[in-house]
Order: sequence, then C-alpha cells, then structure tokens
Amino acid sequence: MEREDTIAPDGNHDANHDASGEANNDADGDADGDANRDRDGNRDRIVAAAARLLSDGGPGAVSTRAVSSAAGVQPPTIYRLFGDKQGLLDAVVAHGFAEYVNSKAAEEPTDDPVEDLRAGWDQHVGLGLANPALYSLMYGGHRPGVSSPAAVTAFEILARLIRRIAEAGRLAIPEERAAALIHAAGCGTTFTLIATPEDRRDPELSRTAREAAIAAITTDAPAATEPGPVAAAVTLRAALPRADALTAAERGLLREWLDRIADPDGRRAETP
Repeated sequence: MEREDTIAPDGNHDANHDASGEANNDADGDADGDANRDRDGNRDRIVAAAARLLSDGGPGAVSTRAVSSAAGVQPPTIYRLFGDKQGLLDAVVAHGFAEYVNSKAAEEPTDDPVEDLRAGWDQHVGLGLANPALYSLMYGGHRPGVSSPAAVTAFEILARLIRRIAEAGRLAIPEERAAALIHAAGCGTTFTLIATPEDRRDPELSRTAREAAIAAITTDAPAATEPGPVAAAVTLRAALPRADALTAAERGLLREWLDRIADPDGRRAETP
C-alpha cells in the first residue's frame, strides 16, 4: 500500500515522515553511543585485567586466553581493540605509567632545575621498584631500536627537565647527549636494583649513580665569571626557540652554529 503524504499545519510536507526520520536518527545516535560506551567499557576491563595479571605473574601471565577470561570478553574483542598482544601490552604500560605520572602531578617544579632532575631520577627508580614487571615491559619489552609509547613519553619529560637546566646556564654538554646519559644511567641503575634481591640492595647505589650522572652534565651556578663557549652555546641553544626576532631560516643557521660550538666533535646523541 502506498503511503499518503500529509501536510503539516505550517505547510511543511511529510511532517510525519520527518518526525519518523528524526526518531530513527535519534535511535541511531543512541545506538552509536551505546556501542562506544560498550567499546570503552570493554577496553577498560581488558586493560585492568591484563594489568592485574602482569602484576601477579609477569609478562608471561598476560596471555590472550587469560586476559579474555579475566575480563569477561571473547578473544576476538581483544584483537579488535588492540590489534595484537603487543598492542595490549603497550596499552597496559601506558595506563600504568599514566597513573604513576598523575600521582606525581601535584608536585610543582622548583626554582632549581637540577634539584627537579634529582627528584625526577628518584621517581623513575621508584616506579621501577614499585612496579618491576611494568617497568621491564616499558623499557625492555620491545625489540632493539623500538621504544614503547610510555617510554617515549617518559623521555620527553626528561628532555624538558634537561632543557630547563640548559636555560638556566648550567648544562655543560649538548641537551641530547645529557638526556641520553641520564636516561641510560637511570635505566641501568633501576634494572640493577630490580635484579638484586631486596635484602641485598645497596641503599646508596641510586644516589651515587644519580650524583655522578648529574655531575657529568652540569656546571656550577651561572654566576661563574667565565663559563666558556660550550656552556654559553648550550644555554643559548636552549633559548633559541623563543628568539622571535629571527626568521625561521636565521634560527636554523644559528642553531647549526651553536650545535657546532656545543659539540665540536660532531657526536650527537640519539633519542632512545
């Protein structure tokens, strides 16, 4: 039977059809919203379940079967949301690291960037000792040359700490090398402590390594009468992005000159 067109009192044709269409659109929108909520709910449950398994039994306990059972979902749901097991592990590490960073977010930076670097080192080691399985995945669970997303984020935080030291005129070597050195020393110290039985750990190891690494990259306070061209170049290089008086080409040329002064041998450290 053909539908009769109707005319609404305001003169719009097919008002009933429009109302029906709006109702269908609302229903579709509600369905999409429900689907998104279900997906987000499944993702949260899966990550939480995998995190518990990781904490209790290490990476080997985080199998697709175990996670799907603990989260109350089917294995295909895990693949659909995370792609593969590595994608799931990356999500678990990112979740654990974000929780840790958020717990430290209330700590405001001080006026002394070197002290802030010390605090950052201690937090890094503390993360590893409090969550050894998570830390091991974060920094050792990927193939050589590939960093986990959480490790990349952590390195960016470290690089900002190093940049503040450079801006204060207290960085003795190029920023990239300083960040790489602190990263390598911090990770090595943390893995060493993780591998050592708790009752045999040297309580001074982390502090000694921290101070040795900081001494290798910093100078005395910038009040020194002759800090030298390297320290001056490193300091100006750190402030260069804020040099609005220069064009992009001029900043690029000056950056090249400063890099050559700060690192005359041309040995540039690579970001992990």
